[in-house]
Amino acid sequence: MTTEVPHPYSITVEPLTKPQGHYGWALRKHGKLAERSDRAFPSENKAFENAMKAVERDQGGFGSQ
Repeated sequence: MTTEVPHPYSITVEPLTKPQGHYGWALRKHGKLAERSDRAFPSENKAFENAMKAVERDQGGFGSQ
C-alpha cells in the first residue's frame, strides 16, 4: 500500500473513543478540513484506503463522471 497523498491534501487517521479499537479519518486540503469520515473502520489501513477514495472523488471535481 502506498502512503503517498497527492498535494495539496493531507490525511489524518486517528483512533476513535467509541467504538473502541476503531479508526476514523480527516481529509485536509491546503490545511483546511475538507471532509471527515462518518463511520468507524476496524483498522488504520481500512480508514486510510477510504480517505484516499475521498481524495479521488474530490480531485474529480463537479460533473467529471
